[in-house]
Formats: sequence, C-alpha cells, structure tokens
Amino acid sequence: MLDDDGAEREPVGQRPEDEPGQGVVTAFGQQLKLLRTRAGLERPEFGKLVGYAAQSVPSFEQGRRIPPPRFIDKADEVLDAGGMLKALKEEVARAQYPAFFRDAARLEAEAIELFVYAMQAVPGLLQTEEYTRALLGMRRPLLDEDTIEQRVASRAARQEIFSRWPAPLMSFVIDEAVLRRPFGGKTVLRGVLEQMLLISQKRNVEIQAMPVDREDSAGVDGPFTLITTKAGDQVAYLEVQGRSILLTDRIEVRSVSARYGIIRSQALTPQETTELIEKFLGEL
Repeated sequence: MLDDDGAEREPVGQRPEDEPGQGVVTAFGQQLKLLRTRAGLERPEFGKLVGYAAQSVPSFEQGRRIPPPRFIDKADEVLDAGGMLKALKEEVARAQYPAFFRDAARLEAEAIELFVYAMQAVPGLLQTEEYTRALLGMRRPLLDEDTIEQRVASRAARQEIFSRWPAPLMSFVIDEAVLRRPFGGKTVLRGVLEQMLLISQKRNVEIQAMPVDREDSAGVDGPFTLITTKAGDQVAYLEVQGRSILLTDRIEVRSVSARYGIIRSQALTPQETTELIEKFLGEL
C-alpha cells in the first residue's frame, strides 16, 4: 500500500540516522565538510551561497538530516566538487526512506502503472504536507520533530511522480470513511480533499471511492499497491503494523491484481467520486 497509512513507518523510536543504510548520509556529510573546509568557507557563508540557513549545514555535515537534491546540486557547484557530491545524490535520496520501504520507493518512482487501494488514510501520494504532518504527529511513541519533517519532505519528493513524463497510469481506490476522517482537523481535511480533486483532473490519474454501504467488497483483506515496472513486470506491496512484504511471485501478484480489478468495479466511478468529495467539502 505504499504508505496508505501515511507514516512510512520505521521501527519504534528510531531516528533517520539510526536506520540501516544511513552510512551513505554520514559519508556524504563528511565529504561535504572536507570540501567546505578546503574551500575556506565558514558554515554561515557557505549556507548563504547555497541558499540554506547556517544551522542546516551542520545537520547535513553530521548526517542528522538528509540533504535534498537541490542542496546537493548547489553544494557541488559552490564547492567546485566536480560532480563528487552529485554522484551520491541517488543513494542519499534513497536513504530518506525507512530501510523496508526503499525498494518499493524505487519501484514506485520508475513505475509505468501504479494502482493503490487505501482504507486507513489518504494515500501518501495524494496527501498535503499538513495532512502528512498531522498523521505523523499522532504516532505513538512520539516521533521527534526532525524525523517528522524528514518524513514530510520525503513525501513531497515522492509526489514528483505527477510531473514525470511519460506519465504513469495511476489509479486510487479509497474507502469512503477515509474521506470523512478529519485527521488534523477540518481545515487539514479540506486541504487534502481539495488536493485530491486537483490531482484527479490529470489525464493519467483516476480516483475512486469505495462506498461504506457496499455489502460486498473485495478489499476486506486490507490495503495494497500494485506496481508495473518498465520491463512490464508487476509486483505487489503490502504493509501493516510496521511490517512490509514485496510480492514478486507471478501467481500471488496475479491474485492481487484480479482483486484490484474487482475492487474498482465495486467502487464509485471517478465522476461519482468527484461529486462525493465536493459534497463532503460543502459539509465542512
């Protein structure tokens, strides 16, 4: 379900720097500091040149925060690194996700088809920053602010898929109850519903609601995501209670794919869903 619960869960209490695979972030930070020192730049001066606050620089250098691609590109240019920092950009980007989600995130970013069934929260790809922040703020035990903001940033990075070309075919079926659940308050819910309406206008995206009064639903086994790769292979991603499974066996994936087809047939049409969301917005 590629994060349909909105949290991209990591083991309880972990910070990004504690997760397996974060060594590349630490290595990047060390390299950044060496290059900055060699260039004779103090942190405030360097921060100004790359367009980031001075306090962000030590966070990047010490591996406490994962630098965004824009920072890496600018730092490589300012420090005359000759592409040394840019060469780590892809691996650093992968490190922004919990270890168990990284393979799914890579597949999602390269997908030619993406089908999502959600029944707990608005799918991550459709969330607003406020909605994501509200969901992460509800986690128990509590997440620290740095981790929350890192997760919000990684969610925004995933949403770049909507501006990709060729555009992947994307389908979302969302339980009606999710569209009513005011995580973060009515203002936050209004924002995410309005965003869903905007995204649904894209020619490659279809959003459907599964009515709560359906007596028969093929989605009772829970949420999931189907991903079709460039090579034409299809995989299924399942996640629950901080555990994830990436199904690649053709028979198993075919079963999940057939289930999604039935779910779509049982849901409201995209036009009916648009009307339902507009109705909910009018009630807020």
